[in-house]
Amino acid sequence: METLDQLKQQRLTKLKRARELFSDPYQTEFKRDGPIGELLNPFEEGRSLKVVGRLAALRSQGKIGFGDLKDQSGKIQLFFSEEELKEKYASIAETLDLGDILGAEGTCFTTKRGEKTLRVARWVLLSKALRPLPEKWHGLKDRELRYRKRYLDLLSNPETKEIFEQRSRLVSGIRRFLDGKGFLEVETPMMQPIPGGAAGRPFKTHHNALGLDLYLRIAPELYLKRLLVGGFEKVYELNRNFRNEGLSTRHHPEFTMLEVYEAFGDCRSMMNLTEEIITALAQELRGGLKFEFSGKPIDLSRPWKRLSFAQEMERAYGIRPGDSVESWVKKLSDKKVEVKAPKGKKLSRSFVLNIIAELFEPVSTASPVFVVDYFSEFSPLAKSQPGRPELADRFELFIGGMELANAYTELNDPIEQRKRLEAYAEAAKEYSQTVDEDFLEALEYGMPPAGGLGIGIDRLAMLLTGQGSIRDVLLFPTLRPEGSSDG
Repeated sequence: METLDQLKQQRLTKLKRARELFSDPYQTEFKRDGPIGELLNPFEEGRSLKVVGRLAALRSQGKIGFGDLKDQSGKIQLFFSEEELKEKYASIAETLDLGDILGAEGTCFTTKRGEKTLRVARWVLLSKALRPLPEKWHGLKDRELRYRKRYLDLLSNPETKEIFEQRSRLVSGIRRFLDGKGFLEVETPMMQPIPGGAAGRPFKTHHNALGLDLYLRIAPELYLKRLLVGGFEKVYELNRNFRNEGLSTRHHPEFTMLEVYEAFGDCRSMMNLTEEIITALAQELRGGLKFEFSGKPIDLSRPWKRLSFAQEMERAYGIRPGDSVESWVKKLSDKKVEVKAPKGKKLSRSFVLNIIAELFEPVSTASPVFVVDYFSEFSPLAKSQPGRPELADRFELFIGGMELANAYTELNDPIEQRKRLEAYAEAAKEYSQTVDEDFLEALEYGMPPAGGLGIGIDRLAMLLTGQGSIRDVLLFPTLRPEGSSDG
C-alpha cells in the first residue's frame, strides 16, 4: 500500500504537469452559473451550464470518462470524451486527482441510467489538492483527529456538516424569534477592565497602547444592565464568553451565550420566554417536542416542571439558607458528605455554599425542570423573593441532565447591590473579582425593574442535534497539545 508521502509526491508530479499545460492550476477567472443543487432543480436537457466543485469520483473507460463534481448544495455527474475535448482529454489523467477543485462547462443530458449529467466541453483546474481526501486515506474516524482537522471531518462526514448547519439555523432562529418580539440585538465589550457578571476565573490580557490590563469577559451582564439604565427596554446579545477553567464534555473555555434583558419583566416572564424560545427551536430543528437525547426520552410539552432547591436541600440534608457554616458542615457530615477546607485556607461560607450547590443537579430528569428557590447567597445580582429575603427570585433550567439556562428578577437597588458585590468580591479574590464602581453608579441613576435570562447556546445545540459532547457542536474546539491526554 502506498504511503501518504508517496501519494503526495504523485500529486506534486501532477501539479508540475498542470503548470506546464495550464500555467496556473489555482486560477480564479472561471465563474459558475450558480450552486449545483439550484441549477439541477429543475433539470433541463440541453441547457448550457458552468459549474464548480470538488472532484469526488473519476473513472475512465478508454476514450470516455466520468466524474462526480460536488459543492455544498449537491452533485452532478461529468461526462468527458476525447471527441469533445480533443487533446485536453489526455490531460485529465495527467493532472487530476480526487479532491481537486474544478470548473466545468457544457450541456446537460440524462444517461440511460437516469443520471443527471453534464457533457463537458471545457474544464478548468481551480485548485490542485496535494493531499488525498480522508475517504482515500483510511477515512476519518478518530474523534480527536476530527476535532483537530475539522475541515477534513466536514469533507468526509456529511453528518458533521448537518450538525453545524443545524447549529446555524438554531442561532438564526433565536434572532428571528427575539427580533419578532421587539428585542434589539446589541454588542458589548469582550475585553473588560473588571471581570464581572458571573463567577469564574478570567483570562487576562494587556492593552499596550493604553498600558492597561484587561480581562476577556466572563459575562456581558453588567453592560447589558447599563443599557436598561440608558432607556433600552428589550435587549439581547449572542455573545462569546471566556472562563479560564477545565475542559469536559459540557465545559469549554470559550462558549456562546444568549443573554436577554427586559425592563419591567421578572423571573416569571423570563421563564415563559425560555419555554417559548426552546419549544419553537425544537419544532424547527427536531420537528416536534418529543425526541431522545443520550438515550433518554425528552418531552418539551408546556408547562415545564418546577422544583424547589431550598425544599430539596432541607428534605435531603436538613440544610436551611440562614444556618451557620458550622451547622451546614455538621449536617453534611451526618449525611456522609465530607467537607474539608482547601489546603492552607480556612473553611469559608462561600466554599461550603459551592459544595451545597454541587449536591443538587437533577441529572436524572430528562424532560425540562425549572429549579427555583435558590439561596440568595448564590445570586448576588438577583432580587430576593418578596417576604423571603433568604431566597433569590431566580431559576435554573435543566433538560437531559444539563443546565441550559439561568434567569432572575434583576436586583436594581444600588445600596443593596453594593453590599452584595463587596461581599462577593471578598469571597472571590482568587478570581480577580473587584467591585465595578461604574456599574453601581449607573444603578444610582435608576434601573427599571427587569428580568434577565442566559441560555447556553452550545449545550442547547447539543440537545437539539443529539450530541453528547460540547466539542461535537464547536467547529474548532480547544484541545490539549497533540500527544497529551485530552479526557
